[in-house]
Amino acid sequence: MNGFVDRTQELDRLQSLYSSDVAELAVIYGRRRLGKTELVKQSLGERDDVVLYQARQKTQALQLKQFVTAASETFPGIERIRAEWEALLGYLAEQDAVIVLDEFHYLVEQDPSLPSVLQALYDHELDDSSATIVLVGSSISMMEEAALLGNSPLYGRASTKLDIRQLPFGAAMELLGGEYTAVEQVVLWSIFGGTPYYLEEAATAETVGGAVFRTVLSQHGSLHNDPDYVLRMELTEPTRYFSILEAIAGGTTTRNEIAQVSGIDSNQLSKYLSRLERLRLTERHVPITERKESSRHGRYRLLDPMFRFWFRFIYGTGTRYEEFGDTAYETLIEPEIADFASSEFERLCQRALRDLYPERTITDVGQWWYREHEVDVVGFTTGGTLIAGECKFQRSPLGYDALSGLEDHVEELRWTPRDGTERAETYALFSRSGFKQSVEEAATERKDLRLFTVEDVVSSLMQG
Repeated sequence: MNGFVDRTQELDRLQSLYSSDVAELAVIYGRRRLGKTELVKQSLGERDDVVLYQARQKTQALQLKQFVTAASETFPGIERIRAEWEALLGYLAEQDAVIVLDEFHYLVEQDPSLPSVLQALYDHELDDSSATIVLVGSSISMMEEAALLGNSPLYGRASTKLDIRQLPFGAAMELLGGEYTAVEQVVLWSIFGGTPYYLEEAATAETVGGAVFRTVLSQHGSLHNDPDYVLRMELTEPTRYFSILEAIAGGTTTRNEIAQVSGIDSNQLSKYLSRLERLRLTERHVPITERKESSRHGRYRLLDPMFRFWFRFIYGTGTRYEEFGDTAYETLIEPEIADFASSEFERLCQRALRDLYPERTITDVGQWWYREHEVDVVGFTTGGTLIAGECKFQRSPLGYDALSGLEDHVEELRWTPRDGTERAETYALFSRSGFKQSVEEAATERKDLRLFTVEDVVSSLMQG
């Protein structure tokens, strides 16, 4: 990586383990490309007691040999130790080393007993050690089986478990760099999201079109097939999962609709959707007024913008974009980008809501829908006020009909303040292209209406 941003809390937690007087275990996991390895490297700084081993898909004998080679740079005495995990790790623990096993799942593939070896070390051998072992893995399922789930050998042994997710918007834009307008930043976020690797690849260009064509649209782009690679590394039946993800990316959101579009029997669909949720690729969200466990109105969405972009515009298109060359983005993608980015814009507005209403204590933020009624942004406050917002990422100014429609929808939204008092309502309109005069006049006359531009939202998120 060329840069490193955010992750302050994660760095602090790791560094506190390294300075501990007792033996510690850290488990760091998350999908590929999220910067787990760089996080660990940053946390280690200039320490001289570190063994950092990056595992590969090789035989156990080669893995052990290469581990000894890596460890001997700091602890040359390890070359005299028997080439078995228990003996090698035990020796390093006696030296109070910081031991990083990156891509830990590759080691477990070759030696399934390794988690149990570590369990025995922590349970019986490390009472007088202040060593820290850091397990890093991109295979979420294998990391769960080895260290996170209740029946895993290392369950309960980890002092720190870090589930690495995407960067927040502000940190992502800092890593992306460039002189982009607020609208362009929202578009770039809707495509590259908060994945550090994607952002750094995009940062080599100077325009939105250039970034997208060079990295994703071009057959030779560094990200052209990256979602395919990431999925095939994790999934054993990629074809069915691809069908589901393509359906969701195309706007199919309910379980029954996904079954119909993907051609997968609804009785079998649950296990695939559950797996995708465990991998942090999709999520089922529900109206803000309902509990996820009991709601029948759940909708599915892709969590990673790049995957959503890839399945909507890249998957199955062959050489289509190569035929247009450098004009591919402007000709084929840009006409649809406002519609594509609108859902991410809604979520950014939701995240900015607390900063945009600093005088209120907002307890919950989300969306709401019921039948033909839908509200893009909803905030519940401790003061009994419901904040309702409409978001438009279109090229034309937002008109008064958007406000009227929002008020009609809010009438159907069932929410009562916790103290049982009658609720108050206030409205927020978010627009990419400004507001028509009738809306601006209404905002000057009404105390319960505020207007926010894309610049307002982005500025809030950059400061938050």
